Amino acid sequence: MKKFTLCLIIALISAIATLLCAFSDPESMAQYVNYLQKSLVDHYDISQEVKQIKRYELNITNNGFCRYKRYYNNGKTEYFAFKLAKFKDMEYYGTTSAGKLYLHTKGDDVIVQTYKDRGGDVDSMATQVVIPLKNIEAEDLNAIRENLTKICGLPAVLIPQ
Repeated sequence: MKKFTLCLIIALISAIATLLCAFSDPESMAQYVNYLQKSLVDHYDISQEVKQIKRYELNITNNGFCRYKRYYNNGKTEYFAFKLAKFKDMEYYGTTSAGKLYLHTKGDDVIVQTYKDRGGDVDSMATQVVIPLKNIEAEDLNAIRENLTKICGLPAVLIPQ
């Protein structure tokens, strides 16, 4: 009888735990992406490149890509893209008022394309993307790293292909 009661208690606890987990609200890919998009765009520092860059586009997409495009005053365009699941680490060089964020990937996972360059259009691969930032605190950088790491840890089933 004691064995039956013990098994019944274990089954009841398991059922309650499963029920509680079923109704929890785990953070989704969209939440991580929205936070990254907002943080990087809000802290982007065009003034570090204002003499060279006419405009830029920085997008973190819901299908798990980071896309960064720079349009130079001389007509040249640089395009960087990588899948967020390939994120390895990040470093920030600078102060809270201005610096550069280096996003490293696991290998040569960053697609680099240049258009209208003197040497012609070039396609290559790289291991990092460098993004100029301003007015960013250590807590913001930690939150960016945390969100990138969470996206990296999501199962492939949850990351849209």
